[in-house]
Amino acid sequence: MNDVAKLVERYLATWNMTDAAERRAEIDTIWAEEARYVDPLADVTGRDAIDAVITAVQGQFPGMVFTLAGDVDAHHDVARFTWHLGPEGGEAIVIGFDVAVLTEDGRIREVHGFLDRVPAL
Repeated sequence: MNDVAKLVERYLATWNMTDAAERRAEIDTIWAEEARYVDPLADVTGRDAIDAVITAVQGQFPGMVFTLAGDVDAHHDVARFTWHLGPEGGEAIVIGFDVAVLTEDGRIREVHGFLDRVPAL
């Protein structure tokens, strides 16, 4: 597995970390200081705000886990990948597609997220 795929796995793992201190330490390690996360429901900059978005998603989908769905496709400083959110070992209730832009030192500078499938209201 290449470094970018490992970084994406670590990125998705942060969305599953319920221990706030552990999650924040990982965010500080893999995200650039002034990183940006944007999807249809959020547009935030900075590690504090990214951590807050993850916390909010965990509150909205308690007990659900993010998993990588397929291979990471990457070139230069850009990676794209599909993820699933659902009960561990169960069917995904949310499916998304992210594009991550990396820094020269291999941290995440930006993530642009798209939601392909969301639960009906």
